[in-house]
Parts: sequence; C-alpha cells; structure tokens
Amino acid sequence: MARDAQLKQRWETLVEKLSMRFADGDELDLDSVIYLVGVQELGQLHRRFKKDEKVNLMHIAICRLLEPYGYYEFDFFDNDGWPHYKLLQQLPVLKAGEQSVLMKEAIVQYFLEKEFID
Repeated sequence: MARDAQLKQRWETLVEKLSMRFADGDELDLDSVIYLVGVQELGQLHRRFKKDEKVNLMHIAICRLLEPYGYYEFDFFDNDGWPHYKLLQQLPVLKAGEQSVLMKEAIVQYFLEKEFID
C-alpha cells in the first residue's frame, strides 16, 4: 500500500475509534485529536481544564508528537505534573496542508506506538 494511502487509512481508523470513545460518534477534527494527546500525556484524565490550560495541553501534545522528528526534547515535569519540552530546532516553514499531513503522520505514529491502532 502506498505511504499516503496507508496514512489516510490509519488516520480514518484512528479518528473513528477516538470519535466513538470520546465524542459519541461525532467525528473529531485534527485539533481535537491533538487535545486528546495532550490530556493523555498530562495524565490528568478526569478533570476539567480552563481555556489557557487547553492551549497548554495542545502545546504539550505538539511537542510530544514532534519529539521523534527531532524538533523537541522532553525537559522536565513541573511541580503540578505538567511536562515541559525544549525546542531543539525550528520547525520548517510549511503550508497549511503540509502541516496537517505532518501532524497526522505524527499522531498516527504516536497511536501505533501506544498500540491503539495497527
């Protein structure tokens, strides 16, 4: 299977599984999936987050997702248990579609590693 077709198929499978589990079947968008990764990485699954915390959760997710690509490196957990990352190299300038593909690729890889999808 071609790489793009495989990514598309895995992404659709992932979105379907996450949507059924977390959105009563309403299809989650890319930002929603990134948010879920942030909540997973923080590990505080059963609490409500304020607006600024939600932004921070998405930042955590992006750092974690792009860590295997060499853009970020985990640094430390703060006193509240929030992970912090340091930037290793600037992200390349990408068009919106290219950003979306990179993030979907990183998310699919993350959930493959977690054995949530195969």
